[in-house]
Amino acid sequence: MNNLEAVRSRLARCLSSIARRSTGWTVLAALTGVTVWVFDAVGIVAPMLSAALIVAAALALAGVGPSHPPNVLKNVAQGIISVSIGLSVKPEIITSLSGQWIPVLAVAVSTLVLSFLAGIGLSCSKFVDHVTGVLSLTAGGSSGLVAAADELGADTRIVVFIQYLRVSIVVITMPLIVTFIFSAEDAPVSNSNQLSSPWWLGFTVTMIIVVVGYRLARLVRFPLPATLGPLCIAICISLSGWLPDISIPEFMLPLSFVIIGWQAGLSFTREGLHSLRKVFLRALTLIMALAFLCACLGTLLSIWTGQSFLQGYLATTPGGIAAVLAVASSTDTDSAFVAASQIIRLVLMVVMAPTLVGFVQLRRRRRQIFFEKQCRSHGPHEAALQP
Repeated sequence: MNNLEAVRSRLARCLSSIARRSTGWTVLAALTGVTVWVFDAVGIVAPMLSAALIVAAALALAGVGPSHPPNVLKNVAQGIISVSIGLSVKPEIITSLSGQWIPVLAVAVSTLVLSFLAGIGLSCSKFVDHVTGVLSLTAGGSSGLVAAADELGADTRIVVFIQYLRVSIVVITMPLIVTFIFSAEDAPVSNSNQLSSPWWLGFTVTMIIVVVGYRLARLVRFPLPATLGPLCIAICISLSGWLPDISIPEFMLPLSFVIIGWQAGLSFTREGLHSLRKVFLRALTLIMALAFLCACLGTLLSIWTGQSFLQGYLATTPGGIAAVLAVASSTDTDSAFVAASQIIRLVLMVVMAPTLVGFVQLRRRRRQIFFEKQCRSHGPHEAALQP
């Protein structure tokens, strides 16, 4: 009898938990739908992405938001957007980029330098060390940097908060800037190929590319496998001309935008904001300064390469590659140029960030050894006075 009561009690708790989760997701979906309608009426570019993020962040900070979407949904959403961009890369586009790799690479290196300087500026606070500061404001590969933060000796809590704050600021402000400063119009969702194919065929091929690309990228240890793996396969398919008539079903991209927005918005918590309030203003100022300077680099890139100012801006935004590709695919821009520039920046950041952290750690270790020698020679009080 006792066992039966225990089973009933456990079942009741499970059903109650499922009901609470279902209610949270229902409220989030309903509010997102209303906000999307408002944003679309106002004319904001990529309304599903920005509306989903803002609503999810508001619910999370109010303490009534649901848990994070499953990682598999986030990975699929990133993969679908990557496939959409990859299928738009044609041989003539690659040819047109052949004379623009130098300026794109120069801007990517400049972004890396600006990120490093911003990280050093953040570490001027007594609550943040140099390694944590550099990893927190490296503009690229936030998921990989967060995963490696503990291994590299950084404060994971600060790195997670500031990285998602940077990505969220970019994602929130980007559609507004594109809409009201560049006066871009929200183009119909593009499937990267004008010839239509049966929706079930496009759906099947897209999902195969997403799954295979993710698995292969994990196998060879690519940074951001959910984004770069499907993107690389889609580009190869598009350049080879194997599947010229394949198009992504129209419902897949909008749903992917919503999932990405929810994922970023639900990352915010009241506890995180409360515990990190001492570095919030400094981090926010540096993030805004970094975004402004990257926009300036985008202006230089557009002048250097002859691209539009909108394409230069999208190509140099400091982070949020999935959101950048989403906005690029929602406007009449050269999304292949934007994707190429963002990928170069991303790979450079992910490869060089551990190197910069190692440099900072070596410098800190040498200073610690010097301080210990001073302590042995002069005593701790006199050593503390040494420059």
